[in-house]
Parts: sequence; C-alpha cells; structure tokens
Amino acid sequence: MTALLSALVVVACVAEPPARVGGSGVALAGVAPTPPLGWNSWQPYGCGVTEAQVKAQADALVSTGLRDAGYRYVVVDDCWNASTRTKDGALQSDSTRFPDGMSSLGEYLHQRGLKFGLYVGASDKTCTQYQGQYPGATGSRGVEQRDAATLAWWGVDYIKADWCSSNGDHDDQVAAFTAWRDAVRATGRPMVLSINPNSGVSGMPPGQRFDWGGVATMTRITNDIAASFASVLGIADVVGLVTPRTRADAFNDPDMLVVGQGLSAAQARTQMSLWAMMAAPLMIGTDLTRLSDAGLGVVGNQAMLAIDQNSRVVSGAPVAGDPQVWSRAIGPKGLAVSMTNRTSRNATVTVSLASLGLSGDGVVGVDVWTSKRYQAHDGVLSVQVAAGDTALLEIV
Repeated sequence: MTALLSALVVVACVAEPPARVGGSGVALAGVAPTPPLGWNSWQPYGCGVTEAQVKAQADALVSTGLRDAGYRYVVVDDCWNASTRTKDGALQSDSTRFPDGMSSLGEYLHQRGLKFGLYVGASDKTCTQYQGQYPGATGSRGVEQRDAATLAWWGVDYIKADWCSSNGDHDDQVAAFTAWRDAVRATGRPMVLSINPNSGVSGMPPGQRFDWGGVATMTRITNDIAASFASVLGIADVVGLVTPRTRADAFNDPDMLVVGQGLSAAQARTQMSLWAMMAAPLMIGTDLTRLSDAGLGVVGNQAMLAIDQNSRVVSGAPVAGDPQVWSRAIGPKGLAVSMTNRTSRNATVTVSLASLGLSGDGVVGVDVWTSKRYQAHDGVLSVQVAAGDTALLEIV
C-alpha cells in the first residue's frame, strides 16, 4: 500500500511556546533562512586562541570540503579582545595573538569564501572576565551601537553575544539583547545574532524559559555542552520541549558539535542526527587539522546535512514523548525519522506508523549513514541500532 502522510507528521508532547521576546516576527529577517553552519574556536583553543590558529582552521574548512558542504562561519569566541578598549572607547583585539587585527582576519576569511564571526559580552564583561580568568571589563552593555558599528566595519557576519552575569533579571536581559538586535539592524550589514542568555544565571536557563525568537537569530537553550554522550542526550531532551519555536531566521541553539572530542563514532552520529532533526545550527568545536577522516565524514555527510538544511524550516520533535524516536517534516510531503539507541548495548528501536502519521507496510526508511533500507511490517518500523548509535531515516 502507498504511505499516507498527513500534513501534520510530527506527533510530540511539547509545551505551548511562550510569547516571543521582542515580538511575534523574527529578529533579523533574511540573514539565516536555514541554520548557520561553521566552526567555533572555544572548545579547541579557549583563551589561547590566535590569529594563526583561526587561519589554519579556515584553510582546513576549505581543504576538507566542509566549506563547500555548507560550513561557512568561522567564529572566534571569547578572549580575542584586548583587556582594555582604545582611548576613544572602541573594542580592540589582543595585538600579540592577533597581530594583523580583526579587519585583516575578516578579509582573509572572505577571500576564501567564508564568513567571519566574533564573540562579545552582552553585560559589562565577557564570560572569562566575569569568571576571573581573563583581565578587564570590555563587555558591550550600554555601548551596543558603538560595538556593532566596529564589528560591521571589520566585516563581521556573525555576532555571538554572551550574557555572563549573576544578574538574571529578565527585563535587564531583554533590554541588553534587544539593544544588540537594534544595533545590528542599524549597521545595515546582514549579521547573524547568536545569543546566550544563560551564562552565570541560576535556575532554569532563560534560553529555555523564554522564546527569544524576536530578538536573536540563534538562542542557546541550555548551558554549555560537555564532550560526553550524556551531555548530548540531555541537551536533546531539553530542546525537545521547545521545538515549536524554530523557524527561518530563528533557531534553537543546542551548542557546539563535540565530534572528535571523546564521543565514539556511534555517539558522534547520534549528535549529528539529533542536531539535524532539530534544524539546529551546526558549529564544529574541534581542531579540524586533527579530526580523523571518519570524523570529517560524519560532520560532512551530505544526506544528513540536507535534512538539517531543508528548506522546510521546522524542528522535529520526540514522537509521542519517546526520546528514542524523533520525526521531522521535510520538503512538501517528506518525513525524516531518527531512531536512537541510548543504551550501552545493541537494541531494537521501534515506532508505530500511526504515531508518524503513516500507514501501510509499503513504508520504507533509508538510513542516511549506511544507505540500508528498512521496511515496515504490521504497522511498525523496527531498526536494529548499535549501542549509542542512531539510524537517521528518510521515509520513501
């Protein structure tokens, strides 16, 4: 029989989303119609990041083919800046680690078909300054217009604004991040605005509690990811509660990809599968010059990326509340289904066709990782999945 796919294919238990902070529309329309893809400096380099390292990673994006696969943003995270501003109050880079300056770095990236991203502190300090790990207090609170103009002049295409303050007052956060949104708009330069309202704030992370889609292009939903399978699964569980927020130019940000940092090959496929099902931004957080061919194959898998970058920009969600199985609508009538074995032993993962909005034993799922085909029987789709692994199926 022919599969019968309903218009509403995602069956999930999710809470009603709150009103969007900043209004019902999107913050910066047309900047990121699909989730941004790229690389971030924090995990491999932290406060030791240098101009030479960033250039080496940019070159690796090109030479490995990841740029052509869609990974275009090169984001320099915290600690790129000097500990003080210039005499007239402008941001400036650390002259020892970035001797040619940020404008020159932007030119280097743009010449290679890449986009330039920089970190800023949304409160009075950057995160490492707030934590006492880096000197100074060069956050942008109150000078967002000035700093946005500086970044635009440097050719920045992506701004990561990190709260990092013990002050979790919602009105203060809204004022700060809205000021950044308005400052980006005022530059006239199309720049992604990625915010993290969670750093330093106790209790439920504000990124989870509130819908920031009217303020930012990307919003961190949880605190920082760790290079562990438990962290990957825990973040997926949180994002599963807020999936209705996703749309073009407004994405839930589940944090960086930790492929190549302690995950097994199976666990790496799981992170990529779940992030693709979320329609999440994909920011690689590892040294690309040391990433194995197998790891490069995981982050660069074209079929997986096609799901993440699908023009039907909606997030998938757990099916009937089951964290092992997610479904996501793709294309005019298509469907992707992820089936994750969250245990330490090989297992069979099953899902009923009815819960997917499908019927008929002619339903077939093709795994994007192995190209293996799985056919439904008796109204159920069953897949043998290795420990920690995920079968990411396109329903055909």
